[in-house]
Amino acid sequence: MTLGHSHARQAMDRSLTAAQLEVFEKEFASRPANRLMQNAVTQTPVDDIALDRRIVTAADHSVSHHLDDWKVTNQKKSGRCWMFAGLNLLRVGAARKLGVKDFEFSQNYVLWWDKFERANHFLESIVETSGRDVDDRTVAHLLTDPISDGGQWNMFVALVAKHGLVPKSAMPETDSSSATGPMNRALKSLLRRGARDLRRMASEGVAAQRAHKGEVLAAVHRVLSIHLGTPPQRFLWQWRDKDKEFHRDGWMTPAEFAAEYVQIPLDEYVCLVHDPRESSPVGRTFTVEYLGNIVEAPPVVYLNVEMDVLKRLSMEAVVGGEAVWFGCDVGRMMRADLGLWDADLYDYEAVYEASFEMDKAARLLHHETQMTHAMLFTGVDVIDGAPRRWRVENSWGDEKADNGFWTMNDSWFGEHVFEVAVRRSALPPELAAVLGDPPIVLPAWDPMGALAD
Repeated sequence: MTLGHSHARQAMDRSLTAAQLEVFEKEFASRPANRLMQNAVTQTPVDDIALDRRIVTAADHSVSHHLDDWKVTNQKKSGRCWMFAGLNLLRVGAARKLGVKDFEFSQNYVLWWDKFERANHFLESIVETSGRDVDDRTVAHLLTDPISDGGQWNMFVALVAKHGLVPKSAMPETDSSSATGPMNRALKSLLRRGARDLRRMASEGVAAQRAHKGEVLAAVHRVLSIHLGTPPQRFLWQWRDKDKEFHRDGWMTPAEFAAEYVQIPLDEYVCLVHDPRESSPVGRTFTVEYLGNIVEAPPVVYLNVEMDVLKRLSMEAVVGGEAVWFGCDVGRMMRADLGLWDADLYDYEAVYEASFEMDKAARLLHHETQMTHAMLFTGVDVIDGAPRRWRVENSWGDEKADNGFWTMNDSWFGEHVFEVAVRRSALPPELAAVLGDPPIVLPAWDPMGALAD
């Protein structure tokens, strides 16, 4: 905080005193700017006061490279952004192969399997840590949120690899897939109760614990099926293309459908992150303890690189005709009604006469930031070989921004984007060479293990 006045610099006692509070109150009242801001903010949202009109009026939403000619999707009241972003990346090629204008894979199908697999992953983690005290930091972290909606790129790839995909018509949305709160509440209670029982059974051995785990998973299966429906094992796939021509592929399994209509090699993609903390060396791979959704799937691994690498590879992918999955801290310097992000969009320092300056590394260390949301880059404005702004496909419906496509000024990318998924073949040789190195293992509570929702 900026302490610009002599009274504020006086030595503070251990506890607040009436004399100190009187000094603060007199100082506040003595400055006309404080009273002006008080009058404004008590009657108007502070973001409307702090909004920098120069940035808003200078915002140009056009871009030099523009991929999207499809409609946005809507995750509604759920934390499935990482799934939506992944499926939105895949649906472009599927729509082209089907010869249709718009196509959606079933988000509900992927949600069902993620929840069921994640319940098993959580219970296995509890079995593995059942010899530790319940106040152990890792155990406490596991119990804090046993089954959230959020996820990461590698978790999406693992779901598609194991369970395939189906069209939205084969497993449409339900009330609970679009508003997951009540279902998650039931699942968390079941899993915490299961954790209690599994920890009590630690002395009986893993075989006994896994037998009881099966009972917990049976209850989880019932809850998911009641809320989301039953995931199809086979379905009849037929459709009409944009020219009204009828097609029928016949009966297909989810694995067959994914093999036929996923047009990009998911196993070719790697996750790059920007973690500027001194403890996270650039050019090294990392993983986070107990992070994942499918037991025995490849671990969630990412490669830490400089920010300019993230930007350059994202730009090159979009210019080359391919959208890019990315994760960010979405709520920072965001104006929803305008569909705009800029690093300096709000001038809070002018409102409060206080400094909020912290670099990205300090924000990570002090719990001020982490990845919270995943979306797609579907456009970029390039000048002299460098990105100036980005076009973003969000999954919040089409009522805001340009029919649901937002604008991100490049200043925001550097401060608030954390990870992107790009093809391995796009990496510089020196980075590709380290992908096979054993990853540094971060503790379960590390902010780089945050889940986008």
